[in-house]
Amino acid sequence: MQSCIFFVNQKFNSLAFNLKATKDDKLAKKLKLFLFMKNTLFALFLSVILFGCTGGGLEKTLTSKAFADQDDFNEFPKFKDKILSVEDVYDKNPDSSGGFTVKLKDTALFIQDGSKPLAKKYQDARFINSQKTAVLVQIADGAGKISPFYIITLKDGMPMAVALSMPSKGAKDKDFAKGLEEITRTTVVVNNDFVVATVRGKVYPIKRQNPSELIQGNFILYSADKSTLVFAVDKGLYQVNYLTGETMTLPVPAKVLNSETMVREIQQNYSWEKNSRGTSFLKANPDDDRIVDIREFKH
Repeated sequence: MQSCIFFVNQKFNSLAFNLKATKDDKLAKKLKLFLFMKNTLFALFLSVILFGCTGGGLEKTLTSKAFADQDDFNEFPKFKDKILSVEDVYDKNPDSSGGFTVKLKDTALFIQDGSKPLAKKYQDARFINSQKTAVLVQIADGAGKISPFYIITLKDGMPMAVALSMPSKGAKDKDFAKGLEEITRTTVVVNNDFVVATVRGKVYPIKRQNPSELIQGNFILYSADKSTLVFAVDKGLYQVNYLTGETMTLPVPAKVLNSETMVREIQQNYSWEKNSRGTSFLKANPDDDRIVDIREFKH
C-alpha cells in the first residue's frame, strides 16, 4: 500500500515540476488551476489506486485456538464500532452459492486452523451475545452438519477465533455429530460436545460418556430446568448435567429404544427426580399406576 501512495505522489510532483518550468502564459494559468485542484485530484486518484492495491476489500486471517473453560465470549465493547457484523453472501452477490461472512468494521475475518484450508465463508453464523462481540460460525467446507464450528470473538477489541471441537475416535461420529441442535431459542447443542447460551455468550462443555469419543447417541430430552440433557445411547439413556458435570446412565429395554414412539414411552414410564444436590435425573416409575405430568418433559 505504501508503494502505491509513493507512486501516485511521484507522478503528481513530476507533473507539477514540468508545468512550473514552462514560460507559456496559458500553461501558467493551467498551473494555478492545477495547484488549486491538486489535493482533490490526489485524493481521487489515491482512492482508485488504493482500491487496486488492496484487491477490493480488507481481510484478516485468525489462527484458531482450542476452547478453554475460562474463555469469556461476552465482552462489552468500549467503542461503538468495536462490534462484529454478519453479512449474507447471497444478498451481496445473488450469483454466489450463499453463506455468510463475519466482519469487524470493513475487514472480513477468515479462520486458519492448522493445515486445514483457509475458511473464508460460513454456512451458519449467529451472534451468541447481545453486545455482538461474539459469533458462532460453522465453516462452509462441503461437509454439511459435521463441518467444524468456531467462535469469532473480540478480546480487548481485537478479533480471535476459538475452535469448538474435541478429538474423537468414535466409530459412529458421523452418525451422531448432528451439527447445531436448538434446545430453546437461546440455547443450542453443538455436536453433542458443547452447550452454547446465545444471549450471554457462555459455552459449557458436555461431559462425555467415553472421554475418547463424542456421545454416541441422539439428544432426545432435557429436564424442566434445561440443565440435564438426555441422549438415547446403546442399551439406555445417558444423562448429563452440563452445569454440574454429573452424569447417570439409565438402562432401558431395547424395544423401547428402537420404538418409533420412544420419547412418548419414556414420558409415560419414567419421571424426573432430584438428587441430594438438586440435580434432576430420569428414573423408572416405581409402579404403573403413577400419574405422570408430561409438562416435566421438555424437547
